[in-house]
Amino acid sequence: MDYIREFDIRLDREMYYAGESLAGHVVLDTIENFKLRAVRVVLRGKAHAEWKVVVSGDRRTVKDDQYFLDDRAIIWGKDKPEGNVPILPRGVHQFPFRFQLPESSLPCSFESKPGFIRYYIKVTVDIPYASPPQGMKYFTVIGPHIDCMDEQYLKPMIGQDKRTKCCLCCEKGPVVLRTQLERSAYVCGESIKLRANIDNQGEEIVRLKVKVIQYVEYFIDRGVLGVNKEVQHLVLEYRGDPVHPNTRSKWDSAQSLVVPVMPPSLVGVCRLLQIYYVLKVSLEFEKSGDDLQMHFPITIATVPFRIPNSNQQPKIQYEVACEHVEGGLYIGPEFLLGQVYDGSNAHDARETVVLYRPVYVTVVRNDGIKPNATTT
Repeated sequence: MDYIREFDIRLDREMYYAGESLAGHVVLDTIENFKLRAVRVVLRGKAHAEWKVVVSGDRRTVKDDQYFLDDRAIIWGKDKPEGNVPILPRGVHQFPFRFQLPESSLPCSFESKPGFIRYYIKVTVDIPYASPPQGMKYFTVIGPHIDCMDEQYLKPMIGQDKRTKCCLCCEKGPVVLRTQLERSAYVCGESIKLRANIDNQGEEIVRLKVKVIQYVEYFIDRGVLGVNKEVQHLVLEYRGDPVHPNTRSKWDSAQSLVVPVMPPSLVGVCRLLQIYYVLKVSLEFEKSGDDLQMHFPITIATVPFRIPNSNQQPKIQYEVACEHVEGGLYIGPEFLLGQVYDGSNAHDARETVVLYRPVYVTVVRNDGIKPNATTT
């Protein structure tokens, strides 16, 4: 509208946990008086999944939505005013609003091409004689609540695998890999507590390999079976030193397996998508290409591990997702602000501005040194 100089939505914070109070205000800067029926505010949390499938040779789009929040308020005027419509005088106006987020477990904000989870405030300025201006403000929800100190995550996980080469009915050269995962839940920025014992009595050089794989599964209800899609990403990898034949080696992860910044585990909270992680430990044989493998499910939590009876608690900060993960690499086109290419020199184009991207919890060491996670 010509008589509205500024229309903005401002929040006290850009990120929230379940159960917290979300507060902000709508700013309207007008240059003349005008009739205004109401200013409406909607708080909404939404999951969306969408991709194309081939049915009988035709490409079709399947999609589905799930809502977690849908709260509404009128912060100026009335929904259906009787009599004359009130007049908003010219000048700068600030209309405060406040919503209470539910205590229930809310899924984390997440962005990817097949699906997303978004939380936002939508404001409508209801002008009776013109198209009502609308604005949206996105914010991040940190969730769900997963505490590394929960008993289910504190139990060590032990694995063992063995390869024995047979020669003329005799066992020859056993190679044994024994591993122990101290706990199964970690916050981004923490080092995975893994120990491995390698007993190489074989004839080949072997190497320890450790990987963390992220799995994202999408589901859309269509009939009895529905449709689904699975995407996986390598988010962390370690390759150890060679272990020669007839030698033994012990390895402790120490600070070599620092979890990069990425979305937390999301299982059983959202029906459209779930996120889980697997720690894969293997022993690679140099010549034959064979390997010993074992898999450990791990949980990426939102509440860090705390040392009992210790005053040194980890410092928490918020960062964008790791560049290895689709949830951090992908940004929807509606959140990109840049210059349309007109055929001129590409170097003269303005740098693309990211309007919104979700952030995730990470911890920093008490000495102030950030973990060696690669971030965008």
